[in-house]
Amino acid sequence: MGWRELRPLQMASIEPVVDGCHTLLIAPTAGGKTEAAFLPLLTRMVTEDWRGLGIIYVCPLKALLNNLHVRLERYCQWVGRTCAIWHGDVLEGQRKAILRELPDCLLTTPESLEAMLVSSRIDHRAVFASVRAIVVDEIHAFAGDDRGWHLLSVLERVTRLSGREIQRVGLSATVGNPEALLDWLAGHCEGRRQLVQIPISTTAPTPEVTVDYVGSLENAASVIAALYRGEKRLVFCDSRSRVEQLAILLRSAGVETHVSHSSLSADERRRAEQAFSEATNCVIVATSTLELGIDVGDLDRVIQIDAPTTVASFLQRLGRTGRRADSKRNCLFLATTEDALIQATALVSLWGKGFVEPIIPPDWPIHLLGQQILALVLQERSLPAGAWEQWLLRLPVFAEIAREDRDALVNHLIEAAFIHVDQGQWMLGGTAEDKFGYKHFSELVSVFTSPPVFEVWHGQTHVGTVEQSVFMGSPEQRRTLSLGGRAWRVVEISWSQRRALVQPELGEARTRWLGGERSLGFELCQEIRRILANDEVPDFLSRRGIDSLGRSRDEFLWLRNSSDGVKAGNEEATEWWTFAGRAVNRWICDVAAAASLACCTCDDLRVTVRAGREKIATIRQALAVTPEPELDTKRQLSPKFSELLPATIRSRFVRCRAYDSRKIRRFSTQLDPGDIQKQ
Repeated sequence: MGWRELRPLQMASIEPVVDGCHTLLIAPTAGGKTEAAFLPLLTRMVTEDWRGLGIIYVCPLKALLNNLHVRLERYCQWVGRTCAIWHGDVLEGQRKAILRELPDCLLTTPESLEAMLVSSRIDHRAVFASVRAIVVDEIHAFAGDDRGWHLLSVLERVTRLSGREIQRVGLSATVGNPEALLDWLAGHCEGRRQLVQIPISTTAPTPEVTVDYVGSLENAASVIAALYRGEKRLVFCDSRSRVEQLAILLRSAGVETHVSHSSLSADERRRAEQAFSEATNCVIVATSTLELGIDVGDLDRVIQIDAPTTVASFLQRLGRTGRRADSKRNCLFLATTEDALIQATALVSLWGKGFVEPIIPPDWPIHLLGQQILALVLQERSLPAGAWEQWLLRLPVFAEIAREDRDALVNHLIEAAFIHVDQGQWMLGGTAEDKFGYKHFSELVSVFTSPPVFEVWHGQTHVGTVEQSVFMGSPEQRRTLSLGGRAWRVVEISWSQRRALVQPELGEARTRWLGGERSLGFELCQEIRRILANDEVPDFLSRRGIDSLGRSRDEFLWLRNSSDGVKAGNEEATEWWTFAGRAVNRWICDVAAAASLACCTCDDLRVTVRAGREKIATIRQALAVTPEPELDTKRQLSPKFSELLPATIRSRFVRCRAYDSRKIRRFSTQLDPGDIQKQ
């Protein structure tokens, strides 16, 4: 392997992992986390003579699994053991081979693990009876949303099938609350647990970070084409549409360009990533899919178009560089708008202060308790009434749900025919069959919802997928699309097969995807306020960046003399610059609407009140007495599986998820009653 020595994290992990501790390993990107977990577990496997499937290795992305499989399979072969991979792209013949002779290690996703549990063609008790350890890679990518609760629920069921406490090992990049993350992973499990965290070496070179202002995506393409010729450059955009647009611009400028994002076919992504890893003078343009540990070779440069929404994401991207002894970590921000320049400046400023966002799991996942009950019934085919409690209530987040709420949920599942009861045995009911039965209950095993998509084919080559909405516009809009950084002409659409046939097209084309709303965190918004309200010139700004920051500060001179963030307006509209984030600002709007005070709109930084300045004081007073306004639940986007809840619980659940109570409490401390009186 050419290793002269183990890395610090790998040395520090040996004792706790070999001793069977539940362990969380934290290090910057490229810190050797995979080997730090896997090699000590192989040691346990050999010395304790594990037989059967002993290790399950869970990742958030199929592409990451594919990338890791080659490496982990090699390690297993060193000690005469086997490693296999199981996810949605694995062919049926390969799956049958895995089941005929179980590997010692299985690489999979939470959704594929759930699918194995509920499959009628798999003897899940035989498959999981020998599991001794589970590795959760990129654990921070799970824990912050409902996919994390789903993962922990599935691990509980695997634990029960194995009949033993399974060792849990989590791998994570730097986070703001590592102890809490370890408790989340294994806080209820028997046995010792240990956090192993290796800080960045104080002798490591200072990263080279620059924030530049270019004014447009076209200008960004020109800068990328002109800079760092002869080097390998990874460019991040935070939407698939911009990835496609930038790739076309770079190719038109004569730059060898590759593309990677989730809507490309697995073969297309693999070809692009392989070609990029083998080249020396090229660019790969990607979304966050290349943020998580996928190996694309030695990078020279990371370039960020505009800015990610978190410091943690920036750290992941920064860590893709500086892996060679003769290089150091670097990142060049190219801001295409002045707002993006401010966001990037605030983000880098927070990073410079050592801030990283804590990972906060979502509150009250009662809808996933409903999903897990149905999945468990499907797994067991026939489940004694009440037996679900022994399977699922060891997980604290489910045990903490009030008994009356759990009873109401179960009664609703039975009354709505999600569950059929026959002589004290539970079976899947007709409603569950109708709603989730399509494609072997694939909709039941995944907690996220994807919009309807069309498969895009060029002859026999699968190019990728686009959302159905692409073909819902005018005939002219439907004629061309962009995928893989290339323009395509649509020659045939099959609505019944959900397939589009395409041919290469010269010129430009655009494809739009319906992306989720990316809100900024409270700390980042507050740092934006600080950046705008002072004269400090950060040393990481380029000359163009300094000029752009100066223009923005000129527009916000009023902020320096404003104690309440209210910008002078007129009787028709007043801007209240809260710098609190969209989650808090949406709460302010809902409180104002519930109290019939004013009509408001909001973004991450401000609330626009359709009234005069004096109305702000009234709204601030209402915020103190209306912490949770009544919601129109029909207007709120509810998470998947919330339809499993009875109406009364669903209303509380939607309200719970609509607001971030932690951020609201932090913002509320800034509402000075004395200041309200002065207004």
